Amino acid sequence: MSIAPAQLMIAESFRLLPEGPVRRTLVRGEVVETMPPGGRHGTLALRIGARLQQWAEAGGHGAVCAESGFGLARNPDTVRAPDVAFVAAAHIPATGVPEGFWEQAPDLAVEIVSPSETAEDVREKVRDFLPAGARLVWEVHPRTREVLAHRAPTGAIQALSGDDLLEAPDVLPGFSWRVADIFA
Repeated sequence: MSIAPAQLMIAESFRLLPEGPVRRTLVRGEVVETMPPGGRHGTLALRIGARLQQWAEAGGHGAVCAESGFGLARNPDTVRAPDVAFVAAAHIPATGVPEGFWEQAPDLAVEIVSPSETAEDVREKVRDFLPAGARLVWEVHPRTREVLAHRAPTGAIQALSGDDLLEAPDVLPGFSWRVADIFA
């Protein structure tokens, strides 16, 4: 007796799922559910998003969003929703910010590591964003108060903490922020 393979979901069907008490992402066609983040996580996401939003609006740099779905791969489909994301003005579709999922990777994806996440969980997210076209991924570690900056196309990682500055002139021109201030 043969067992039928599990049906893989496509991004369009995933988008139509009803909202529920848990967060969902679509990873290589499979729906992955996670618990909502805790208070510290949400506070950090808002602080980072607000700082990026202020910078983006002041310079007309692009769009900043939180927990928005980005279609990163097809056949099987992967849709990830980083805690915070930035899309450069040049990469926003002519029709504007989409109502549904972005059909591209963000220029910057920010992932705040939750206590329930393993190192492999976080690395998998980074490995999905960079090959899909993200130019920079910030992996924010609240417990150690550091940020790991992953750069495309090489995947080079820079560990930043304390008085180190978050800067990436090629992705975030004119943006600079002391790492310690994220966790203040």
